[in-house]
Amino acid sequence: MIVVPGSFREMPRWWVDAAGRAWLDTLPQRVDDRCRRWGLSVDGEVMHGSNSLVVPVRRGENPLILRLAPPGDDVLAEAEALRLWDGRGTVRLHDVDVDDRAMLLERLDGARSLAGEPLERATRMLAGLITRLAVPVPAGVRGTDQVAAEHAETFEPDWAALGEPFPRAQLDAAISAARERSEHPPARFAANGDLHFEQVLAGTREPWLVVDPVLLRGDPEYDLGRVLWSRLDETADDAHVRSLFDLFVESADVPPERARAWVLIRSASYLLWGLDRGLTEDPPRCRRLLNIFS
Repeated sequence: MIVVPGSFREMPRWWVDAAGRAWLDTLPQRVDDRCRRWGLSVDGEVMHGSNSLVVPVRRGENPLILRLAPPGDDVLAEAEALRLWDGRGTVRLHDVDVDDRAMLLERLDGARSLAGEPLERATRMLAGLITRLAVPVPAGVRGTDQVAAEHAETFEPDWAALGEPFPRAQLDAAISAARERSEHPPARFAANGDLHFEQVLAGTREPWLVVDPVLLRGDPEYDLGRVLWSRLDETADDAHVRSLFDLFVESADVPPERARAWVLIRSASYLLWGLDRGLTEDPPRCRRLLNIFS
Protein backbone atom coordinates (compact mmCIF):
# COMPACT_ATOMS: atom_id res chain seq x y z
CA MET A 1 0.00 0.00 0.00
CA ILE A 2 1.02 3.61 -0.55
CA VAL A 3 2.23 5.83 2.28
CA VAL A 4 0.51 9.20 2.75
CA PRO A 5 3.26 11.89 2.63
CA GLY A 6 3.92 13.65 5.91
CA SER A 7 3.83 16.98 4.07
CA PHE A 8 0.24 16.23 3.06
CA ARG A 9 -0.82 15.43 6.62
CA GLU A 10 0.71 18.73 7.75
CA MET A 11 -1.33 20.91 5.37
CA PRO A 12 -3.08 23.71 7.34
CA ARG A 13 -6.54 22.79 6.06
CA TRP A 14 -6.57 19.60 8.19
CA TRP A 15 -6.06 21.57 11.42
CA VAL A 16 -9.76 22.49 11.45
CA ASP A 17 -11.11 19.61 9.37
CA ALA A 18 -11.73 16.51 11.51
CA ALA A 19 -13.43 14.67 8.63
CA GLY A 20 -10.44 15.40 6.45
CA ARG A 21 -7.99 14.09 9.05
CA ALA A 22 -9.99 10.87 9.29
CA TRP A 23 -10.02 10.62 5.49
CA LEU A 24 -6.21 10.82 5.41
CA ASP A 25 -6.00 7.59 7.39
CA THR A 26 -8.19 5.78 4.84
CA LEU A 27 -6.12 6.76 1.81
CA PRO A 28 -3.80 3.73 1.55
CA GLN A 29 -6.79 1.37 1.48
CA ARG A 30 -8.73 3.64 -0.88
CA VAL A 31 -5.86 3.69 -3.36
CA ASP A 32 -5.51 -0.07 -3.12
CA ASP A 33 -9.25 -0.61 -3.69
CA ARG A 34 -9.40 1.86 -6.56
CA CYS A 35 -6.44 0.25 -8.31
CA ARG A 36 -8.21 -3.11 -8.16
CA ARG A 37 -11.49 -1.71 -9.47
CA TRP A 38 -9.96 0.22 -12.34
CA GLY A 39 -7.17 -2.21 -13.20
CA LEU A 40 -4.34 0.11 -12.20
CA SER A 41 -0.85 -0.34 -10.83
CA VAL A 42 1.04 2.30 -8.84
CA ASP A 43 3.82 3.74 -10.98
CA GLY A 44 5.74 6.35 -9.00
CA GLU A 45 6.04 8.51 -5.90
CA VAL A 46 2.81 9.70 -4.30
CA MET A 47 2.26 13.45 -4.64
CA HIS A 48 -0.31 15.95 -3.41
CA GLY A 49 -1.62 19.46 -3.84
CA SER A 50 -3.22 21.56 -1.13
CA ASN A 51 -6.13 19.16 -0.66
CA SER A 52 -5.96 16.10 -2.95
CA LEU A 53 -3.72 13.04 -3.12
CA VAL A 54 -2.18 12.32 -6.52
CA VAL A 55 -0.83 8.88 -7.38
CA PRO A 56 0.99 8.05 -10.65
CA VAL A 57 -0.53 4.83 -12.01
CA ARG A 58 -0.63 2.75 -15.15
CA ARG A 59 -3.42 0.93 -16.89
CA GLY A 60 -1.51 -1.48 -19.08
CA GLU A 61 1.05 0.69 -20.87
CA ASN A 62 -0.96 3.91 -20.42
CA PRO A 63 0.49 6.32 -17.80
CA LEU A 64 -2.27 8.04 -15.82
CA ILE A 65 -2.92 9.85 -12.55
CA LEU A 66 -5.26 8.71 -9.79
CA ARG A 67 -6.56 11.70 -7.85
CA LEU A 68 -8.45 11.33 -4.58
CA ALA A 69 -10.25 14.33 -3.07
CA PRO A 70 -11.35 14.79 0.56
CA PRO A 71 -14.91 15.00 1.92
CA GLY A 72 -16.62 18.21 0.86
CA ASP A 73 -14.90 18.59 -2.50
CA ASP A 74 -17.32 18.91 -5.42
CA VAL A 75 -15.86 16.19 -7.63
CA LEU A 76 -19.03 16.02 -9.72
CA ALA A 77 -18.70 19.67 -10.75
CA GLU A 78 -15.03 19.23 -11.60
CA ALA A 79 -15.72 16.09 -13.63
CA GLU A 80 -18.49 17.86 -15.53
CA ALA A 81 -16.14 20.76 -16.25
CA LEU A 82 -13.42 18.44 -17.54
CA ARG A 83 -15.94 16.58 -19.71
CA LEU A 84 -17.08 19.90 -21.18
CA TRP A 85 -13.55 20.93 -22.11
CA ASP A 86 -12.65 17.35 -23.12
CA GLY A 87 -8.92 18.01 -23.08
CA ARG A 88 -9.09 21.38 -24.85
CA GLY A 89 -6.55 23.28 -22.76
CA THR A 90 -7.23 21.07 -19.73
CA VAL A 91 -6.13 17.72 -18.37
CA ARG A 92 -8.26 14.92 -19.87
CA LEU A 93 -10.63 12.92 -17.65
CA HIS A 94 -10.55 9.14 -18.21
CA ASP A 95 -12.84 7.93 -15.41
CA VAL A 96 -14.57 9.15 -12.26
CA ASP A 97 -16.27 7.72 -9.18
CA VAL A 98 -18.10 10.64 -7.63
CA ASP A 99 -19.12 8.81 -4.46
CA ASP A 100 -15.50 7.90 -3.73
CA ARG A 101 -14.27 11.31 -4.98
CA ALA A 102 -11.79 9.54 -7.27
CA MET A 103 -10.74 10.65 -10.74
CA LEU A 104 -8.50 9.00 -13.28
CA LEU A 105 -6.69 11.65 -15.27
CA GLU A 106 -4.20 12.10 -18.06
CA ARG A 107 -0.61 12.02 -16.75
CA LEU A 108 1.06 15.44 -16.78
CA ASP A 109 4.47 16.52 -15.50
CA GLY A 110 3.80 17.45 -11.88
CA ALA A 111 7.33 18.83 -11.53
CA ARG A 112 6.80 21.50 -14.22
CA SER A 113 4.21 24.24 -13.91
CA LEU A 114 3.96 27.78 -15.20
CA ALA A 115 5.07 28.89 -11.73
CA GLY A 116 8.58 27.91 -12.80
CA GLU A 117 8.54 29.74 -16.12
CA PRO A 118 9.73 33.36 -16.61
CA LEU A 119 6.95 35.67 -15.45
CA GLU A 120 6.25 37.40 -18.77
CA ARG A 121 6.24 34.15 -20.71
CA ALA A 122 4.00 32.45 -18.14
CA THR A 123 1.57 35.39 -18.17
CA ARG A 124 1.35 35.21 -21.95
CA MET A 125 0.70 31.47 -21.76
CA LEU A 126 -2.15 31.95 -19.26
CA ALA A 127 -3.68 34.57 -21.52
CA GLY A 128 -3.56 32.15 -24.42
CA LEU A 129 -5.17 29.42 -22.34
CA ILE A 130 -8.22 31.52 -21.40
CA THR A 131 -9.00 31.97 -25.09
CA ARG A 132 -8.57 28.23 -25.62
CA LEU A 133 -10.95 27.49 -22.75
CA ALA A 134 -13.67 29.80 -24.11
CA VAL A 135 -15.93 27.07 -25.49
CA PRO A 136 -19.76 27.29 -25.58
CA VAL A 137 -21.46 26.26 -22.32
CA PRO A 138 -25.11 25.77 -21.31
CA ALA A 139 -26.98 28.78 -19.99
CA GLY A 140 -27.42 27.06 -16.61
CA VAL A 141 -23.71 27.30 -15.75
CA ARG A 142 -23.02 29.90 -13.06
CA GLY A 143 -22.21 33.22 -14.70
CA THR A 144 -19.57 35.78 -13.89
CA ASP A 145 -22.41 38.31 -13.74
CA GLN A 146 -23.92 36.35 -10.84
CA VAL A 147 -20.59 36.37 -9.00
CA ALA A 148 -20.31 40.13 -9.52
CA ALA A 149 -23.88 40.74 -8.31
CA GLU A 150 -23.21 38.86 -5.09
CA HIS A 151 -20.04 40.87 -4.44
CA ALA A 152 -21.89 44.14 -5.11
CA GLU A 153 -24.19 43.24 -2.21
CA THR A 154 -21.65 41.80 0.23
CA PHE A 155 -18.55 43.95 -0.17
CA GLU A 156 -19.67 46.80 2.09
CA PRO A 157 -21.02 44.74 5.01
CA ASP A 158 -17.98 42.44 4.90
CA TRP A 159 -15.65 45.45 4.79
CA ALA A 160 -17.43 47.06 7.77
CA ALA A 161 -17.40 43.81 9.77
CA LEU A 162 -13.63 43.57 9.33
CA GLY A 163 -13.04 47.10 10.62
CA GLU A 164 -12.78 48.94 7.28
CA PRO A 165 -9.42 47.36 6.39
CA PHE A 166 -8.78 49.42 3.23
CA PRO A 167 -9.75 52.92 2.07
CA ARG A 168 -13.39 53.74 1.37
CA ALA A 169 -12.47 54.98 -2.11
CA GLN A 170 -11.10 51.53 -2.99
CA LEU A 171 -14.23 49.85 -1.63
CA ASP A 172 -16.39 52.15 -3.75
CA ALA A 173 -14.31 51.36 -6.83
CA ALA A 174 -14.72 47.61 -6.23
CA ILE A 175 -18.48 47.93 -5.65
CA SER A 176 -18.85 50.05 -8.79
CA ALA A 177 -16.91 47.50 -10.82
CA ALA A 178 -19.03 44.65 -9.43
CA ARG A 179 -22.29 46.43 -10.21
CA GLU A 180 -21.12 47.22 -13.73
CA ARG A 181 -20.16 43.60 -14.47
CA SER A 182 -23.39 42.30 -12.91
CA GLU A 183 -25.47 44.33 -15.36
CA HIS A 184 -24.04 42.63 -18.46
CA PRO A 185 -25.39 39.13 -19.15
CA PRO A 186 -22.30 37.11 -20.01
CA ALA A 187 -21.68 35.49 -23.36
CA ARG A 188 -22.26 31.75 -23.35
CA PHE A 189 -18.61 30.81 -23.24
CA ALA A 190 -16.60 29.04 -20.56
CA ALA A 191 -14.21 30.73 -18.15
CA ASN A 192 -11.94 29.21 -15.52
CA GLY A 193 -12.77 30.53 -12.06
CA ASP A 194 -9.48 29.34 -10.53
CA LEU A 195 -6.68 30.35 -12.87
CA HIS A 196 -3.10 30.60 -11.71
CA PHE A 197 0.40 29.49 -12.59
CA GLU A 198 0.68 26.46 -10.30
CA GLN A 199 -2.42 24.87 -11.79
CA VAL A 200 -1.02 24.75 -15.32
CA LEU A 201 1.27 21.76 -15.83
CA ALA A 202 3.47 20.65 -18.70
CA GLY A 203 1.93 17.97 -20.92
CA THR A 204 2.81 15.88 -23.94
CA ARG A 205 -0.43 16.15 -25.89
CA GLU A 206 -0.26 19.95 -25.52
CA PRO A 207 2.62 21.98 -24.05
CA TRP A 208 0.61 23.30 -21.08
CA LEU A 209 -2.68 22.07 -19.63
CA VAL A 210 -4.91 23.35 -16.82
CA VAL A 211 -5.69 21.13 -13.82
CA ASP A 212 -8.48 21.63 -11.23
CA PRO A 213 -10.45 24.18 -13.29
CA VAL A 214 -13.64 25.79 -11.94
CA LEU A 215 -16.25 26.19 -14.65
CA LEU A 216 -17.97 29.56 -15.02
CA ARG A 217 -19.81 31.17 -17.92
CA GLY A 218 -18.82 34.65 -19.00
CA ASP A 219 -15.83 36.99 -18.94
CA PRO A 220 -12.69 34.95 -19.70
CA GLU A 221 -10.44 37.40 -17.81
CA TYR A 222 -12.46 36.84 -14.62
CA ASP A 223 -9.42 35.61 -12.63
CA LEU A 224 -6.81 38.08 -13.88
CA GLY A 225 -6.49 39.42 -10.34
CA ARG A 226 -5.31 36.01 -9.15
CA VAL A 227 -2.89 35.80 -12.06
CA LEU A 228 -1.34 39.08 -10.90
CA TRP A 229 -1.28 38.50 -7.15
CA SER A 230 -0.01 34.92 -7.29
CA ARG A 231 3.45 36.02 -8.44
CA LEU A 232 3.29 39.65 -7.38
CA ASP A 233 6.40 39.36 -5.20
CA GLU A 234 8.46 38.83 -8.36
CA THR A 235 7.54 42.22 -9.82
CA ALA A 236 10.06 45.04 -9.64
CA ASP A 237 7.58 47.88 -9.08
CA ASP A 238 4.04 49.02 -9.87
CA ALA A 239 4.98 49.83 -13.46
CA HIS A 240 6.01 46.20 -13.89
CA VAL A 241 2.60 45.08 -12.59
CA ARG A 242 0.85 47.36 -15.07
CA SER A 243 2.99 45.99 -17.89
CA LEU A 244 1.94 42.43 -16.96
CA PHE A 245 -1.68 43.55 -16.97
CA ASP A 246 -1.21 45.07 -20.43
CA LEU A 247 0.57 41.94 -21.66
CA PHE A 248 -2.30 39.71 -20.50
CA VAL A 249 -4.98 41.97 -21.95
CA GLU A 250 -3.25 42.24 -25.31
CA SER A 251 -2.44 38.52 -25.51
CA ALA A 252 -5.98 37.48 -24.54
CA ASP A 253 -7.60 40.24 -26.63
CA VAL A 254 -9.98 41.31 -23.86
CA PRO A 255 -11.24 44.88 -23.14
CA PRO A 256 -8.85 46.67 -20.74
CA GLU A 257 -11.59 48.35 -18.69
CA ARG A 258 -13.42 45.06 -18.22
CA ALA A 259 -10.16 43.39 -17.20
CA ARG A 260 -9.45 46.21 -14.72
CA ALA A 261 -12.92 45.79 -13.24
CA TRP A 262 -12.24 42.12 -12.55
CA VAL A 263 -8.86 42.87 -10.98
CA LEU A 264 -10.64 45.20 -8.55
CA ILE A 265 -13.47 42.74 -7.84
CA ARG A 266 -11.27 39.69 -7.33
CA SER A 267 -8.65 41.59 -5.30
CA ALA A 268 -11.26 43.07 -2.94
CA SER A 269 -13.02 39.70 -2.66
CA TYR A 270 -9.89 37.72 -1.83
CA LEU A 271 -8.57 40.42 0.50
CA LEU A 272 -11.77 40.31 2.57
CA TRP A 273 -11.90 36.51 2.47
CA GLY A 274 -8.25 36.22 3.46
CA LEU A 275 -8.47 38.69 6.33
CA ASP A 276 -11.53 36.90 7.70
CA ARG A 277 -9.55 33.63 7.76
CA GLY A 278 -6.34 35.03 9.16
CA LEU A 279 -4.23 34.75 6.01
CA THR A 280 -1.02 36.77 6.08
CA GLU A 281 0.59 36.51 2.62
CA ASP A 282 -2.09 37.16 0.00
CA PRO A 283 -3.99 40.07 1.65
CA PRO A 284 -1.00 42.46 1.31
CA ARG A 285 -0.71 41.48 -2.36
CA CYS A 286 -4.39 42.21 -2.90
CA ARG A 287 -3.99 45.57 -1.15
CA ARG A 288 -1.20 46.40 -3.55
CA LEU A 289 -3.37 45.61 -6.56
CA LEU A 290 -6.15 47.79 -5.19
CA ASN A 291 -3.62 50.61 -4.75
CA ILE A 292 -2.45 50.23 -8.34
CA PHE A 293 -5.76 49.78 -10.18
CA SER A 294 -8.35 51.73 -8.14
